[in-house]
Amino acid sequence: EVVCHASAWNIDNVDDLRIKMCIKQNADDFITIHHELGHNYYQRAYNQQDLLHMDGANDGFHEAIGDMIALSITPEYLVQIDMLTPDQVPSADKDIGLLLRQAMDKVAFLPFGLLLDRYRWGLFDGSIPETATNTGWNDLRAEYQGVVPPVERSADGFDAGAKYHIPGNVSYTRYFLARLLQFQFYKAACDTAGWEGPLHRCSFYGNKDVGAKLNAMLEMGASKPWPDALEAFTGERQMNGTAMVEYFAPLMKWLEEQNKGEKAGW
Repeated sequence: EVVCHASAWNIDNVDDLRIKMCIKQNADDFITIHHELGHNYYQRAYNQQDLLHMDGANDGFHEAIGDMIALSITPEYLVQIDMLTPDQVPSADKDIGLLLRQAMDKVAFLPFGLLLDRYRWGLFDGSIPETATNTGWNDLRAEYQGVVPPVERSADGFDAGAKYHIPGNVSYTRYFLARLLQFQFYKAACDTAGWEGPLHRCSFYGNKDVGAKLNAMLEMGASKPWPDALEAFTGERQMNGTAMVEYFAPLMKWLEEQNKGEKAGW
């Protein structure tokens, strides 16, 4: 039986790079291919490092690079690769729908991405006892996501085990960090390319300056502390969410207008 979950493979730790996925001709797989190619370019860039340092600068970098490449699939980019004609580019008033879709994936994920490892660490340090494995999970989901189970659940159940990374003992913080880093990388690429329009419309396709600067960071692999790698590309030594806020600024303005007078939160 074939595992269709997409993944990027570095077969020989040099340049035999492959993507394993069951490709369908649709928008989701088109984006996934770009994401996996981001992993492959990272793998190729650090192929001169010793085996110990053939990895991302931190757990979030690898996923962030793949997602940054996927973020660059803008209407302008689709024109550049002849998938759209200039007259097919959506006008600015259509951006809200596109940004809403992105926000459902990128922004709505953040609370979940944070709480998953909070739960794992709670199990490890005993602050979530075996008699309250479900209670601890549901308390975190209510606190961070504002959601509760639709039906009553037993206190000592293990609903969290339905998420692979919990029983698989895989840290999930990398995905939380990647959500922030991808926008930081994306803005740095757009700034290097001299982009002057709205950030969510930026395309740096074919820009050699961006490519050279990005590759300088990627080829470090894990050989340098991650702040050094981050600084090499973005000029900053700390992760932050300002680029994400800028990216979604038009959507935020629209939402504030739509929800004027409404009480947000839970």
